[in-house]
Amino acid sequence: MTKPIVFNNTVLRDGHQSLAATRMTTAQMLPALADLDAMGFGALETWGGATIDSGLRFLDEFPFDRLDAIKRGTPKTPHMMLLRGQNIVQYENFPDDVVETFVKMSAKHGMDIFRVFDALNDPRNIQTAVRAVIAAGKHAQGVICYTTSPVHNVEGFIKLGVELEKMGCHSICLKDMAGLVPPADAAAIIGGLKAKVKIPVILHTHETAGLGIPTYLAAINAGVDAVDTSITPFANGTAQPDTLLMMAVLAGNPRKPDYDKARLAKLREHFTGVYAELGKFTGRKNEVIDTDTLTYQVPGGMLSNFRTQLKDMKMEDRFEEVFAEIPVVRKALGWIPLVTPTSQIVGTQAVLNVKFGRWKNFAPAAMDIALGYYGRPPAPVDPEVQKLAAKLTGKDVITCRPADLKKPRMAELKEQLRAAGLPDDDEHAVIHAMFPMQLKEHYDRKKKAAQPAAAEPAPAAPVARQPAPAAVAGRKAVGEPQRIALTINGRRTEAVVEEIA
Repeated sequence: MTKPIVFNNTVLRDGHQSLAATRMTTAQMLPALADLDAMGFGALETWGGATIDSGLRFLDEFPFDRLDAIKRGTPKTPHMMLLRGQNIVQYENFPDDVVETFVKMSAKHGMDIFRVFDALNDPRNIQTAVRAVIAAGKHAQGVICYTTSPVHNVEGFIKLGVELEKMGCHSICLKDMAGLVPPADAAAIIGGLKAKVKIPVILHTHETAGLGIPTYLAAINAGVDAVDTSITPFANGTAQPDTLLMMAVLAGNPRKPDYDKARLAKLREHFTGVYAELGKFTGRKNEVIDTDTLTYQVPGGMLSNFRTQLKDMKMEDRFEEVFAEIPVVRKALGWIPLVTPTSQIVGTQAVLNVKFGRWKNFAPAAMDIALGYYGRPPAPVDPEVQKLAAKLTGKDVITCRPADLKKPRMAELKEQLRAAGLPDDDEHAVIHAMFPMQLKEHYDRKKKAAQPAAAEPAPAAPVARQPAPAAVAGRKAVGEPQRIALTINGRRTEAVVEEIA
């Protein structure tokens, strides 16, 4: 008997991260939880990715409080999160003890499935997280980040999947973060994995370029065990295909699942209201198919954000130059995939190359990639670029696992929290490791809100509004460092760079 395909649902994480800048609040989620839990989805993606950062930074929510609330409302369905391996949910590597404690605390608060990836597809960067998930008695899902380049191919992705199974992963996810995998490749990779491994295989993609639904259909026919869908209006476009739409596509297919259409309609009604409430964070460009993604081979969010940023920098007439520079940077840095945080790093360096001349300004994070501090790239780094990075930073090239150079930090983090008068439990320590400023500001606001209201002060004299800083500063004094700021994939990236003579 043919087994129906399983749908995981992403509306509480990737759906609003892709379409509404990760701004859905816990309060906006709560009314939908009972219906989501009753649907029988394989998993609900409820945490991870940018939700922890955004929730703390913009919504003033302590991350573990959100997880607790959603878990109480959806106790029957497994919870799933996206974990950036040694980066956890940040943009740098953390020591093993911090990674292990984060996983342990996430499991304690109800996380069931940890989807663990590394931006460079370096298995060494996910091994600590995978071991920690297994030690916590939870489900470790290893990730293959799909990308295209002269050094990436179907056989290589299958080989990585076999390695993930040997590592102890309970399942494998082919993660197509840019919505680029064509149906034929999806079928070949999924079919090859199903022939080589005994653990379940999941496919995650986006509808950005219009390939999502046909790619899912090809993967389903090739035997994939589950796919990720969302719920309109937090679906399609730069998010995942809509659940109801995928059911319609599978009409007559022996693997068609039978999810409650009436309940889906009720959920759509609720989320339509939420989408309207988040209107200032949504946009037409994210809602429609954008075939430019196929031309430039970059994630849709990066594409749309770049257009805006280049306009702000008065570089809109250099759009083609900047995007033509992206594969140049990727090649020089070892054909790294474009997924957080590498998409931000490559994008920043491409702008620098076009604005100032190739490698005349070198972003610190790009130099770290060239020197091995993010892990092992898929291909060798350009020797001249690597030599330049070593000269500018004074650092050696490394070939070890980057986290091997990190000292344990948990004791230090707790001491810092105590010194600041903040809670020093494990939950706060791991959040403090990643977002120290945002955590302090969160507690400062709580403290201020608890204080008695003071007498209303006299009206202050008007203060002249200062112009917003440009995304890229103008000319600078010779030898003076310059700061460049970009927002790529919804993440503000800043770099201090020095002009190279």
